[in-house]
Amino acid sequence: MQAVLEHSPPKGASERTGKRTGLLLLSPAVLILLVWSLVPLAMTLWYSLINYNLIDPTLHGFAGFSNYWYLLTDPDFLYSLLHTVILVVGVLIISVGGGTLLAILYDQEFFGRGIARVLVISPFFVMPTVSALLWKNLMLHPIYGVYSAMMRAVGLTPIDWLARFPLLTVMMIVSWEWLPFAVLILLTAVQSLDSEQKEAARMDGAGPIAQFRHIILPHLSRAISVVVMIETIYLLTIFAEISVTTAGGPGVASTNLAYLIYSRALLQFDVGGASAGGVLAIIIANVAAMFLVRSVARNLEV
Repeated sequence: MQAVLEHSPPKGASERTGKRTGLLLLSPAVLILLVWSLVPLAMTLWYSLINYNLIDPTLHGFAGFSNYWYLLTDPDFLYSLLHTVILVVGVLIISVGGGTLLAILYDQEFFGRGIARVLVISPFFVMPTVSALLWKNLMLHPIYGVYSAMMRAVGLTPIDWLARFPLLTVMMIVSWEWLPFAVLILLTAVQSLDSEQKEAARMDGAGPIAQFRHIILPHLSRAISVVVMIETIYLLTIFAEISVTTAGGPGVASTNLAYLIYSRALLQFDVGGASAGGVLAIIIANVAAMFLVRSVARNLEV
């Protein structure tokens, strides 16, 4: 026994060896992750500081912050930023509000509840491009769309939604896509609520509105914060729905920040200006994510 103890390594040395082994095993994955994220970011930063136009090879050289200044003083950038905020806030209100009400509805017992749950969740699995084509050509077409047929059936004049209300139409399409996600998360949270607590409130004379306000809504606060955080991160990058339906138009009436960057890079061939927009988009997304993560953390601590 004494010989074994004499030849065994000290406890501190074995811990250090284990940490070195763990770092060695993790280093390839960490290196790949750093290269995967830092190299594109570094290239975007570099392109944003130079004059780089794909159709004008004579325009080159170091530009400094002129690309940023040109973008920040461009009215299209301010409109795209405003449209991005409107889209995010509008879709969040519709998806979270509607998702809460549908989650409470689908928590009740009724005939065909299983089929109804499957149907309400199904749009989330449809690709954004397919959703946009479906709404543009099947539902909202001013001549042979479903909505146009319904309006003609009651004697009304069909509306060209994409021309008259482009931003509102895009918001409606994206809300249809993300409402199932909110329903799925919030329905799970509603089902975790203790039924005895609701029964006790009902016996004390609390009506449906009082139960929703004082029991169900506080219970859903954590799930709602998670839904808001995840949806906001994705909604900041809405592109396919706008590209397929309105192409940012008419004019810039439905252009958000993501589509503005695309148009600068691949329609106007201004790689420097598009890269500056990409850097600003990264900053905006990180600031939004920081506040959202803090909000979720506060709700989890309660």
